[in-house]
Amino acid sequence: MNVVKKNIIVIFSFIGIGWVMVSCKTEKSNVVISNNLAKDTLSITVLQTADIHGQLDTHPELFWKDKKVVFKNRGGLANIKTLFDRERKKNPGRTITVDGGDFIQGSGYTALSEGNIMPEIIKNMGYDVIIPGNWEVVYGKDIMMDLMKDYDTKVIVQNMYHDDTKEPLFPASWIKEIEGIRIGFLGINDPDVPVRQNPIFSKGISFSGLDDNLKKVVDDFKINENIDVLFLVTHLGIFKQVGLANSTIAENVDYILGNDTHERVREPIEGKYAKVTEPGAFGSFVGKLTLHFVEGILVDDDYELIDVDPTIFSADKEIQALVNKEKAPYIEHLETVIGYTETPIYRYLTVENPMDNMITDAARWKTGADISISNGFRFGNPIVPENGKPAPITRANLWNLLPVNEKIKTGKATGKQIKDWLEKEMHNAFSQNPTERFGGWLVRFSGMKVNFNSQNERGNRISNIMVNDEPIKDEQYYTISACVRPGDPIDNLCRMTNVKDVEVMDYTIHDVLEEYLKENSPVSPTLEGRAYCEYLGTYSFSTVPKTDYKFQ
Repeated sequence: MNVVKKNIIVIFSFIGIGWVMVSCKTEKSNVVISNNLAKDTLSITVLQTADIHGQLDTHPELFWKDKKVVFKNRGGLANIKTLFDRERKKNPGRTITVDGGDFIQGSGYTALSEGNIMPEIIKNMGYDVIIPGNWEVVYGKDIMMDLMKDYDTKVIVQNMYHDDTKEPLFPASWIKEIEGIRIGFLGINDPDVPVRQNPIFSKGISFSGLDDNLKKVVDDFKINENIDVLFLVTHLGIFKQVGLANSTIAENVDYILGNDTHERVREPIEGKYAKVTEPGAFGSFVGKLTLHFVEGILVDDDYELIDVDPTIFSADKEIQALVNKEKAPYIEHLETVIGYTETPIYRYLTVENPMDNMITDAARWKTGADISISNGFRFGNPIVPENGKPAPITRANLWNLLPVNEKIKTGKATGKQIKDWLEKEMHNAFSQNPTERFGGWLVRFSGMKVNFNSQNERGNRISNIMVNDEPIKDEQYYTISACVRPGDPIDNLCRMTNVKDVEVMDYTIHDVLEEYLKENSPVSPTLEGRAYCEYLGTYSFSTVPKTDYKFQ
């Protein structure tokens, strides 16, 4: 077994029934290891959740297996608590639990309560440390601060500041010492939050970036605090996290516990300086990293992405009771059935999804626009018919699909504006430079068909655009609908600038979908090739350039 950690190389040889050290040279000293490695090994477990997005209960989850989409029930906060407790029992006093953000947004229960259903539950989950994610700002700075303080759990983030005083919102880091080993955690949120989210959400908050100052913070933390193993807990997205692992910023970093893009990393991605994980989303998975130490030296690690399977991890009674109590004021409204679907509705493909086809069809049906646009959201649990019967769609489902309920906005843009905007959006989603990716998937639409090549250079990806079954014309104006993004200039539609004749309607996207489903149920949204790239194919799940990562 060859184990490499920064400037540490330990070579073991198996003889008889034990491990014998052949040679060992470290920065600190020569280490003598006994024949029985297990006897002298200290193992520390780090459990990671991320992007739970307000999902409280077990729900359908999508998997890609044998080149087919399949659905299995996964998740539930009470089920995660059972998993946590079992892992703590396996390794008592040596288990650390971490969450990487986006806890309080993404469901109807969190939206209608403005996140207030979460603190009491989180407080009883037993997390050791949590960072804010890009959606933690959704209810505004003051609510975010109050909620996270009510967790009664350590919250860290290095790069979020009060805009007026420039003081940090939370401590930058946290240290856990276990049997003489000092493990450091440094939190980092995406500095692009004010651009990715509605700008008004993060009003009053400043962000610092991934720059030389961050490198100094990282290096000083590692050295001055005598950290044996350094974790960056980041909410940047898999692309930026892998880029960071290959950057000199991370030369003193051991692991990047990544979050944000909902990727299911089943084997850590090896960067030049650090290993990167990301544990899926919606509470469907828990990442388990086990660190093995001999004489205080990290010599090996194991990693597993654990499915939160309710048949294996039954619901913890105390947490389930809390979940039920917090849901009670909203359950009658949210569990009201508003329609039915005969086909599975899901949103896991990077280009086109049945879920967004339904949403954009509804918006175009209501507004009469030439083109209706939906943002490149990554969240939304599947809605799956069973036993040949249509599946009910509830308001709770609707909030899962569209957790930000804004008014519809319409306007006019030329064919050239549309093409330039779409090229920019494609670069955000498919850039081969990970630092230029924005975290979401490609925007979705109704009324337009696009052929493109994701591998081409910026500005040269689109080969063909059809609107209303005719080639798009540069100088012709087309009507467009999208959702309002509070804080955007009035002439912006989903990041498209200088739109003419803008009008904000008196109805929201939820109003539209309820009306559409009432008149058109059961619906049967499918994949139609509205956007197609031969390189990616029809079933295009996330990829990470220059790695072996595959979504499954």
